Amino acid sequence: MVDQELDELRREFLAESAGKVREMEASVDGGRSPESIERVTYLAHQLKGSGGSYGFELISSEAAEVEKAAERLLRGETDLLESVREHVANLRDEIEKQAKALR
Repeated sequence: MVDQELDELRREFLAESAGKVREMEASVDGGRSPESIERVTYLAHQLKGSGGSYGFELISSEAAEVEKAAERLLRGETDLLESVREHVANLRDEIEKQAKALR
């Protein structure tokens, strides 16, 4: 019973994470406004923290990469938008992979 409950929580986490990634993609596609990049940083930070607690180490590490690149972009480093996009895409792919595995 505990395993079923944990799997349900993990499915809920993945569904919420997919929504956060869609928001990150929209923010990144919306340009480089400080507000949009700050939102990406915030969402990535949430996923980084909670991903590991649900046993999704790769989600956590990809989210950490998104957060780091977005923070550097906010500090004025250039040419990092593509890196943020790439890590967000990796994050999306890993969430989809894990969601399929839990079905």
